[in-house]
Amino acid sequence: MMSPDTQTAPNLFSYRKYWAQRFGVAPVLPMSRNEMDELGWDTCDVILVTGDAYIDHPSFGMALIGRLLEAQGFRVGIISQPDWTSAKAFAKLGRPNLFFGVTGGNMDSMVNRYTSDKKIRSNDAYTPNGASGKRPDRAVNVYSHRCREAFKDVPIIIGGIEASLRRIAHYDYWSDKVRKSVLLDSKADLLVYGNAERQVVEIAHRLANGEAISELTGIRGTVHFVKQIPKGWTVKDSTSLDKPGALSPIADPYQMESDCDKKPESLSANENIIRFDRHLLAKAQRALTVIRLPAYEAVADDAILYAHASRVMHGETNPGNARPLIQQHGTRQIWVNPPPIPLTTKEMDGVYDLPYSRVPHKDYGNANVPAFEMIQHSVNIMRGCFGGCTFCSITEHEGRIIQSRSEDSIIKEIEAIRDTSPNFTGHISDLGGPTANMYRLACKDPKIESACRLPSCVFPGICPNLNTDHSSLIKLYKRARALPGIKKIFIASGLRYDLAVTSPEYVKELVTHHVGGYLKIAPEHTEQGPLSKMMKPGMGSYDRFKEMFDKYSKEAGKEQYLIPYFIAAHPGTTDNDMLNLALWLKRNGFRADQVQAFLPSPMAIATAMYHSGKDTLRKVSRKAESIAIPKGEKQRRLHKAFLRYHDPKNWSLLRVALKDMGRSDLIGNGKHHLIPTFQPKGFEDAPGKTQAFKTKYTGFDYKTGTVKKAPPGNFVKGKK
Repeated sequence: MMSPDTQTAPNLFSYRKYWAQRFGVAPVLPMSRNEMDELGWDTCDVILVTGDAYIDHPSFGMALIGRLLEAQGFRVGIISQPDWTSAKAFAKLGRPNLFFGVTGGNMDSMVNRYTSDKKIRSNDAYTPNGASGKRPDRAVNVYSHRCREAFKDVPIIIGGIEASLRRIAHYDYWSDKVRKSVLLDSKADLLVYGNAERQVVEIAHRLANGEAISELTGIRGTVHFVKQIPKGWTVKDSTSLDKPGALSPIADPYQMESDCDKKPESLSANENIIRFDRHLLAKAQRALTVIRLPAYEAVADDAILYAHASRVMHGETNPGNARPLIQQHGTRQIWVNPPPIPLTTKEMDGVYDLPYSRVPHKDYGNANVPAFEMIQHSVNIMRGCFGGCTFCSITEHEGRIIQSRSEDSIIKEIEAIRDTSPNFTGHISDLGGPTANMYRLACKDPKIESACRLPSCVFPGICPNLNTDHSSLIKLYKRARALPGIKKIFIASGLRYDLAVTSPEYVKELVTHHVGGYLKIAPEHTEQGPLSKMMKPGMGSYDRFKEMFDKYSKEAGKEQYLIPYFIAAHPGTTDNDMLNLALWLKRNGFRADQVQAFLPSPMAIATAMYHSGKDTLRKVSRKAESIAIPKGEKQRRLHKAFLRYHDPKNWSLLRVALKDMGRSDLIGNGKHHLIPTFQPKGFEDAPGKTQAFKTKYTGFDYKTGTVKKAPPGNFVKGKK
């Protein structure tokens, strides 16, 4: 097994192409034997199974991986949203020569199907006509089992966000328990996590060269089984890195680990414990060190140990310094290799310049795939996020290091959309990615970047080592909107306004040319308690951005509004926090149409808080102070009701809560009150019992005594 510190990252397109390249480029990757016959294929080298509709567009993971493998010379088939009740649909393209690649799709299948209140969603944006029920719960597990039934001896490799976020023992919100690594539950041979281009290309070529799947160990960004610790490696127990103890400040990311005076009992007798000198850490010794996490059985039974394992795992996510992790699951143990080396700009360009048709597969006819309709005229300019928001899965999946495309590659894609999309009207719906304004932003010093273990570059404030120069993005915007045939370019990706305010020129450019009346941003909360658990900036940054936004909108002669998004029921949020947020909304004239409640996604930092009841941004112990965790249905419903304080459906609930909180002064019929003392006609019964509750409302008109209907949109800007 290769040391992670010595492993190199060959260029994605430097491999010698597989012999099947002679078949050329497919118009679309085949989904049937007839399509294979038309291409002259007798077999597929790789078959990708996905829970999404097959859209040949780089925003859809299976299309991107499929086209990349095709560029390596392999014949790739797609099995999209198969009938999982038998193995028949998984055998329709025949036996793949190399492997099955399995993913639940662009979303975790449980997040895709269930709301944060565990109710079944009525539609699926990644399915033709938005139909629900086209993929199973825990799709990666089910698809893998069916692939095994279809062809017992074919290697199965799982990936995508569902596998990525479940790569170790993880808390599962839907079953309310800690589940095993998905590698075990799926019975797959290998797991790839993160953006998997490097891993998948190396795996395909090594299998094509005759290596067995069991020999593919030590590949960055993969998880596999090990029977014993490889020769030359030393095990370091996780408790010597982050010993669960008294509440303490966040550790210095550059500080080396202290000596451990005692061999932890969790280590087996034949494993060596390594003791690092605090100041003279031997690089060669460290490169052959694996961190042993508490076993699955231990973290499943002990929420404090689970929180500890989460902290250690998140500390080993920087490709520059991450070490492998090992975790026992019964009689088996999984080995988690460090994250892959980020793609270079040249490699990113190569991936996005592949010959995508950019349309849904012809089998769907005229059916509408909502996710495609949303992104078909958008362009992904970067990936990764160094924000580190604790509730978000982007960082866990894509990493903190920003990987950006070149300006020329982005312009080329915009021109391709303009020239080939049959329904293009001159409007690009987005130039962005996980964030709108991290394009080409990075640490000023590569050495510091490779050594850093901080979970965020912008919390509690912007790191002085972070380059916040937005000039490359401004230049891109100007060049893109100057293209012939381009009428308007909108920016729809989430904006880090705390970064934007460091560049007034960027804010002016954005507000003057790239906002369509409303700009969505996400303060997430107004109160310091929940914000500190989210690792989000305070409202001071929002106020500074709003001041710039209003100023430049006025200078441009445009009436434009900010649309702030907020989260209800996040760990660390009290009822009083939500009340204060509701008062802020009323004071500023905002009325939310839709509200977002915290959903504990697998492996997120905030999920560890939710499960353990502790602040996992600090060391955890049983004696550590517990934080507020809104868990029960009643409390979660109350927190959402505060966000929609204006809706008559919520007034009865809020009246009871305000009285219990000693804030009856907020109940009254004046404009300074939060809610009135009475229910409007038609709202006397419980929700759902009257026709009135089927309509959305923005509040009560005190002059006329009637409720007011909400116009389309997520927020209504009312009069202050």
